[in-house]
Amino acid sequence: MIGSGPNGLSAAASVVKAGYSVLVIEAADEIGGGARTLPLTLPGFRHDTCSAIHPLAVASPAFMSMPLEQYGLAWIHPEIPLAHPLDGGRAVTLERSLGATAISLGKDADAYQRLFAPVVANWTVLTELSTGKLRFPHDAAALARVAFTSMRSAMSVLAGFHDPGARALLAGLAAHSNLPLEDAFSAGFAVSMGASAHAVGWPFPRGGAGNISNAIARYLRSLGVEFETGVRVNSLEDLPAHRIALCDVSPRELLRIAGARLPNWYRHKLENFSYGPGAFKVDWALDGPIPWAAPECGRAGTVHLGGAAEEIAAGERTVGAGHPAEEPFVFVAQHTRFDPSRAPLGKHTAWAYCHVPNGCEADMTDRIERQIGRFAPGFRGRILARSVLGPMALQARNSNLVGGDFCGGANRWQQLFTRPTFLTYLTPDPRILLCSASTPPGGGVHGMCGYYAARLALRRLRKWARK
Repeated sequence: MIGSGPNGLSAAASVVKAGYSVLVIEAADEIGGGARTLPLTLPGFRHDTCSAIHPLAVASPAFMSMPLEQYGLAWIHPEIPLAHPLDGGRAVTLERSLGATAISLGKDADAYQRLFAPVVANWTVLTELSTGKLRFPHDAAALARVAFTSMRSAMSVLAGFHDPGARALLAGLAAHSNLPLEDAFSAGFAVSMGASAHAVGWPFPRGGAGNISNAIARYLRSLGVEFETGVRVNSLEDLPAHRIALCDVSPRELLRIAGARLPNWYRHKLENFSYGPGAFKVDWALDGPIPWAAPECGRAGTVHLGGAAEEIAAGERTVGAGHPAEEPFVFVAQHTRFDPSRAPLGKHTAWAYCHVPNGCEADMTDRIERQIGRFAPGFRGRILARSVLGPMALQARNSNLVGGDFCGGANRWQQLFTRPTFLTYLTPDPRILLCSASTPPGGGVHGMCGYYAARLALRRLRKWARK
């Protein structure tokens, strides 16, 4: 197993539980990939290096198949999953309750219910589909309508909403797509993100995202999995004897370590794989909590900053055109309001990022802090220290984050389901499989890329064993 991100760890779990020996090799000094927690600012302050809020992890079939609570994983659910402040001191909130959220949106309540209720009602059924368990949805017709809507652009769906708060809320959810909101399938990200909040919440692990990785690693060690950290694989030929190499790496890294074993046509596909926007990330050590003007924001684990839907769309459109936005849409997580273990007594942390063009070298620190200050006057007065990581700094820490891309590749429809090629997890070499976020279902801390790739690897191992 090359790489110890959530997908690599998930793949290792599936393979070792089937009775095979597994060695996990990680280039960094600590395991976890995009799910790590480190002291980035001052002593006593703990910051998530990449992922911070985990609706996909808490509901992941791959993770749910492991007894992670027995190995130290505990989930914290903020009172409100998401708040989205607007100018003037008002905020719209995404509550755990679908009905309460809909009612708060006034004249758009019915439209909101129609969009999200079928997905929420069938959440368990949809989750089970990913593991091969087939059950008929409660309302297949309604679910089919939502599926069709999800293929559309977010802006076309927003045309059916009229309340500024409802439109802003949906635009912020759609921005998780890393796409301009005019692009196809951007609506699908709004639907899946919003429905997940109602179905399972937007929790995070007590103590930091790294505790997801640490809990899985403790479980794997109990099953006999071996780990080597601080070891960078330069060629598959340098590995110890093995039957299959599962690679939790980007297409670019796969070319580097296995290019000699891959045919020209496949190498060409990997070379032309499209990466998405980069992230510009800032972490702060704070003297107190973020002083939000809207009190609802203080009760939320995640806060979306960008004002009205039109402003959010304009910023994401600018990034899509290859330029950093002057007023970027900013994703904020505030863990220490709910998990004081991450900072010294009375102190706080904050985590934020915005989208920028892939590999962009612009310094977005001031623009991000201005956006926070717009909705939280006095924010800068509470900063004790900050850690700034632009796209290339993120890539230097984790080579899977090519150009700062958190998602393992652009979410354009052309490679949404067939990534990085039509072979997805498979390669032309039967002993090499790819299992990173550059394979379906893509980015996020869920382990499902590794789960699916491991099933194919096990099928091959069993087939070879019968010969």
